[in-house]
Amino acid sequence: MTELVLSIFDPNTLLPHRAGIAGLALALSVIAPTDAPLQWEVTEDAVKLYWDSKDQEAVQWLLEQTYQIKRGLLIAPSLNLDEQGCFTFNQGMLASFLQHGQQKSFVEDPNKPKQGKKKFYKTQTLNFMIEPDSPEISVSYTLLDSCYYTESSKLAKDFSSGKPEVKTQILPGLEECFVNGSYKESSGSFLALLFLPLACGYYQLPNINSKSRSAIVIPEVQNLMEWVKLRKKLPSKTYANFGSSYGKFRASSAGESALRFLLDERQLDDSNLFKVSYCEVYQLGSQPWNANQSYIKQAVYRVPLKDDAINLYRIAYQNLKPKLRPKQDGEGFWLPESRVLAWISDNLISDRAWYVGFFEFRKAATIYLEDRRGLVVMTEHLSPDERILFDAVQGAFKKYRGQQIEQAKRQGRKPDWEQITNKVIYRLQRPSTQQEFAKALVEFLSQFRSKEALSSGPQIFWWLHQEANWRKARDLALLAVATYQGQSTEEKAEIEQDLTEEVTEETTEQTANVL
Repeated sequence: MTELVLSIFDPNTLLPHRAGIAGLALALSVIAPTDAPLQWEVTEDAVKLYWDSKDQEAVQWLLEQTYQIKRGLLIAPSLNLDEQGCFTFNQGMLASFLQHGQQKSFVEDPNKPKQGKKKFYKTQTLNFMIEPDSPEISVSYTLLDSCYYTESSKLAKDFSSGKPEVKTQILPGLEECFVNGSYKESSGSFLALLFLPLACGYYQLPNINSKSRSAIVIPEVQNLMEWVKLRKKLPSKTYANFGSSYGKFRASSAGESALRFLLDERQLDDSNLFKVSYCEVYQLGSQPWNANQSYIKQAVYRVPLKDDAINLYRIAYQNLKPKLRPKQDGEGFWLPESRVLAWISDNLISDRAWYVGFFEFRKAATIYLEDRRGLVVMTEHLSPDERILFDAVQGAFKKYRGQQIEQAKRQGRKPDWEQITNKVIYRLQRPSTQQEFAKALVEFLSQFRSKEALSSGPQIFWWLHQEANWRKARDLALLAVATYQGQSTEEKAEIEQDLTEEVTEETTEQTANVL
């Protein structure tokens, strides 16, 4: 009898191996042991496999139960996904584990004969509803015929070889050594990695320079039995990042991918005993030194689960999540991701205040009105020390605006709200050193005195004269000006009118990024 024990506490395993062991435990949880050529036992920290038959026969049978192709989609029965979940799992796999052309084949279209070496494949269109009572979004996919994970006979043979090769179809982003060739694994570690896709989260990221990007999130699992129980508890969240909405498959950045995954994990388990305490996110995309693969590892982030960061992300996502917009040609809808949400998420995973870097971000990206509304909500969650400086600057800006409005009335013209705001922003972002910024801000607060700044001198001094704080003070000051909400009816009406123009401008500027 062959016995194989895979433990998450094995010192020779890495995070992907441990997640793969969890995926194996999940796969076994939905397989009926009747007539199975192997037996198994799942404990809190290990999966034990036993079989009397040949190694190749047992492993082949196990893989056949785990990965299947139906309706041209790669599915995993243990994930218990609905149609949207099956589609996003399939697309996520194609953009990570199955990125190389040799790892998959598609169904050829008999109605379109080959043109030389060029082949034509069958496609299928699905319609998804992103939110209740919202228009449907159409997505198309190419029908999958076979892939690496459904070639169970070959995989079982590799397992039996003793030292199977590990490539990108096993661990996305992996590059083989040009001197020694492909990496080798033990049979047990190789088997664990074959089930890694069941434990991961997949996300599609916005294109950069017309180059596709994706992200996969690998969780840290501390208790196999509890992890499997939580996955089976809510079928719509079995695959943590998908749920019942195609919109959850879209993420604005790798940082947001990790935070969304951890948020879903915490919603599954609010206890402190068995929750996933951290995850790693692989950002995949093109690299100039490899033209054969579109999803090479670009960056890796280890993101711990911190309640403060997750709570702030939840607020940011609720106010900045993608919303359906009509395409420029009027045919169909698309989901644009928020650059502001990406910037906030990248700050949170780096253990920085969510507003850090606003000085640079504002100069590099346009902040549209819907994003500005989300920022206004985020400013309601500043710490008491941050609130003091923020309110002092907004109070001074309110005073300045009042003077500009009075001047416009005397001159018989309408106030130019954008010009008023930009003048103050330029005044505060022009200084490039601590001393210059401190002088500029103090002059601004002194020139336009407000009740919010009364008795706040010591706190403002602390912000300005600490080397580690003055850049954060500059970010806060600029954020206070950029998120100020005018109270006049005239201004509110004018801003609402500008929303349509900004949405049109953004739609023209960006290209629909639909799978």
